Amino acid sequence: MTSRIAISSVLFAAAAALLPSIALANNLEAGPGDPVWMHLGADALLWAHITGGAIGMVTGVVALAARKGQKVHRAAGSVFFMAMFMAYAIGAGVAPFLDTGQRPNFVAGIMALYLLVSGTVAARRRDAKAGAPEVIGLIVALSITAAGVILMRMGAASPSGTVDGSPPQAFLLFTIAGAFAAAGELNFLVRRQLTNVARIARHLWRMCFSLFIASGSFFLGQQQVFPEALQGSALLSALALAPLPVMLFWLGKVRFDDWRRARAPGISATLGN
Repeated sequence: MTSRIAISSVLFAAAAALLPSIALANNLEAGPGDPVWMHLGADALLWAHITGGAIGMVTGVVALAARKGQKVHRAAGSVFFMAMFMAYAIGAGVAPFLDTGQRPNFVAGIMALYLLVSGTVAARRRDAKAGAPEVIGLIVALSITAAGVILMRMGAASPSGTVDGSPPQAFLLFTIAGAFAAAGELNFLVRRQLTNVARIARHLWRMCFSLFIASGSFFLGQQQVFPEALQGSALLSALALAPLPVMLFWLGKVRFDDWRRARAPGISATLGN
């Protein structure tokens, strides 16, 4: 876990070093008269963001499909973490610099980063004891919830009915996910320790929801990259939403397997009598 965070920190630092290059750029595209360093910096950030997101979504699917806890799952999960960390960090980091409104994307990037990091920590911390990370997580989750409520109210009050092109309903996602995550952090802090099943469930829903943010942003938010026949189609909507039913399946399986294990001794004793 330490080496993974170290690598991700290096990637984040590299992205941060390139931020000044897009301070005057529009949508990560430097203008014709801008200096070469701006073009190079904007291109580097854009392609790092795209590459990280693409690799992250592919490895995320592999991690979901692979047998949990095995070598393939762990390897895919490690690549998913590093790739998505880079993509989310760049997305959230550059949003305030862009000429076009990016407030929804900024909040989405922060939420995705928070879920990614806290979900990974849940998988690696076998002791599952609450501490400072959960206090920080609670603050972040409450901030995301508040941002969702504020953006919904802003959208409803706006003459266009949107905030930076997004309707108020879109911000319900931030509010619900943020509130659910905050409740999880608060429950963890009160209990001080999680059972192994609760720890795995915490890992599952946070990683899947983080993947859902990426799939939704790509399949619904970037439909212009797909053939015109697919734009607005049910297929793209299904691909965007796919991580959610998969998440529910695995959460249900984890709970069912735990229930079955708990029932097994009693069933065995009954059969023995």
